[in-house]
Amino acid sequence: MGKSGETFWDTALLRRAVKRWTASARGASTAKLGALRRQRVQARLLRAQLDRLIQVADARLAAPVSGQTDIPTPPNSDWAWRPRIWCVPLPVRGMASVENRTRVGEEITLFHDCPRSEIALRQISNPHDHSMAAWAIRLDVFEFGGSFLSCVLDLPQEAVTGLNRNHILRVSNVLDVDRPVQVFVRLNLRHGPNTEQIVREFPFDAKEASVEFDLAYANVKEARLEKAWVDLIFDNPRMNRITVQDLTFSRRPRAQL
Repeated sequence: MGKSGETFWDTALLRRAVKRWTASARGASTAKLGALRRQRVQARLLRAQLDRLIQVADARLAAPVSGQTDIPTPPNSDWAWRPRIWCVPLPVRGMASVENRTRVGEEITLFHDCPRSEIALRQISNPHDHSMAAWAIRLDVFEFGGSFLSCVLDLPQEAVTGLNRNHILRVSNVLDVDRPVQVFVRLNLRHGPNTEQIVREFPFDAKEASVEFDLAYANVKEARLEKAWVDLIFDNPRMNRITVQDLTFSRRPRAQL
């Protein structure tokens, strides 16, 4: 029988393991401390592997159909990326009253200056007919007494490696909103002690849109480029539901004349 197939013995061992850990959980309040300490170590090791399996399984089973997961890029692109938060489920998929500087997943930090946060954030399964990403990020904004709301996204080192003023950086999103909202993206390039910032605005009424940053016009020292990040800025988001169904990045060298 194939190694990947589940046998009678596999099923029997699973039932035995479940029975054992069920009994251990029920007896934890009265177990001797030495035995409880050993069980805790074993349970943590087991949980780490189970959490890893569940995360990968959730991502694969929730993903769009085969052939729909590529990142759309212009010709000759030499780098493309979709942040993990649009690819795999978060351990905690919902937050209420999100505070300033809240870290979301491994790559995004939410910033705002509301004196009283009335912002909720959720990771939701994506409608497959609208986006190639498996997951989406939804912001529910109620009363908004601040002056800014932004998601800061750290770009991976691969985005900076080999980056020069001959490159064009493209940012694309798929956005669904209850009412129109202005969305800006600010590219930040750190080179030595300085940071170059370039701002672009997504089309106001477009569900799917892209903006491009031509680095020929950026005042950066290529040899000293260290880090890149973007700010996704929502202007006047009060009483709105904003769903970022997809967010992708790519870069390509400028065509030679």
